[in-house]
Amino acid sequence: MERIDFDKVIDRNNTHSVKWDAVGKVFGKDDVLPMWVADMDFHPPKAVTDAIKERIKHGIFGYTFVPMSVTEAIQNWMKNRHDCEFKQSSILFSEGVVPSISTAIRAFTEKGDKVLVHSPVYTPFFNMVKNNDRTLVTSNLKVENDRFEIDFVDFEARLKDGVKMFILCNPHNPGGRVWTRDELERIGDLCVKHDCLIVSDEIHSDLVFKPNVHIPIASIKEDFRDITTTFVAPSKTFNLAGLQASAVLIPNAELKEKFKKIQEQQGFFTLNAFAIAGMEAAYRYGEEWLDQLLAYLDENMKIATDFMNEHLPALKPMKADATYLLWIDCRELGLSDEEIKDQLLEKGKLGLEPGTKYGAGGEGFVRMNLACPRETLNEGLERLKKAFS
Repeated sequence: MERIDFDKVIDRNNTHSVKWDAVGKVFGKDDVLPMWVADMDFHPPKAVTDAIKERIKHGIFGYTFVPMSVTEAIQNWMKNRHDCEFKQSSILFSEGVVPSISTAIRAFTEKGDKVLVHSPVYTPFFNMVKNNDRTLVTSNLKVENDRFEIDFVDFEARLKDGVKMFILCNPHNPGGRVWTRDELERIGDLCVKHDCLIVSDEIHSDLVFKPNVHIPIASIKEDFRDITTTFVAPSKTFNLAGLQASAVLIPNAELKEKFKKIQEQQGFFTLNAFAIAGMEAAYRYGEEWLDQLLAYLDENMKIATDFMNEHLPALKPMKADATYLLWIDCRELGLSDEEIKDQLLEKGKLGLEPGTKYGAGGEGFVRMNLACPRETLNEGLERLKKAFS
């Protein structure tokens, strides 16, 4: 495969891009470099765009169904990339992981039931629990040796208190942690012990840097498999969020039928024509593209970390095992979260995600999206320096 030019700067303005065209609405200023929401400034694999063009060429876009070839592509990807096998009968589809989380909450719990999440964590976890009238329970992660660690004493204490579902983020967003087999075993064993279902958001599972290895929690033990619903998608991996396509992996037939029933109640029955074409092409032909992307992202992570170490020693970037999101500890600046935000916007003209958005434990942090060409990255780092110099 020829070398992919990830250095190419692509103008995304006037494409209804949330990241670029909504800057004024999100940050209150139009002259801000957006390095916030989690999508990439790269073209997806050519095989994906070719598949969509071919579908467009036909010219008729009537009702569609997801063919078995898409299911097979997902099965092969999970087996080859993550050494995890799922039967065809266990695979459903959804327009996205966040809608799937909401569906799982409605399918597997009742109003008022307790749903546990770690904190800080991806914001929609909190929102979907509360929006569905469930009781949100949090277990705060600890920062040890510049990495997030699970407080298992607190985690079990929360489970003991009648929690019905735990939403796992693996790899972790925003911290970039890839949970180890030992950690996942402890999570799974405790959930089995306390009769708690697991919903595992593994949307970043393909974006893992060597020597780290993503382990689907459902693959570890049969007991875990029976209580786990896993969400995966090509959206983060191949920059296809706008296609709105994801897969739901539920080996337990009873849980699968409950999930499917809620989808039917909501009127969902299939993916759109372009999502079907794009998803299959990505999982069938995107592996070499992904390997090149990971090398580029890994280098971006190193460049950003080295820059901060040299020019902004008060900022402490957390080493990421995965994702293209850098979680930066700004607490040594001695500024409030509002002051951090103001200096980023007013002095640096830089749009980052505030750590407070991710719940307790996010205070004093920001999240920076590094999935961009090197030219954009360097400009962003210079703006970060200007903000805090």
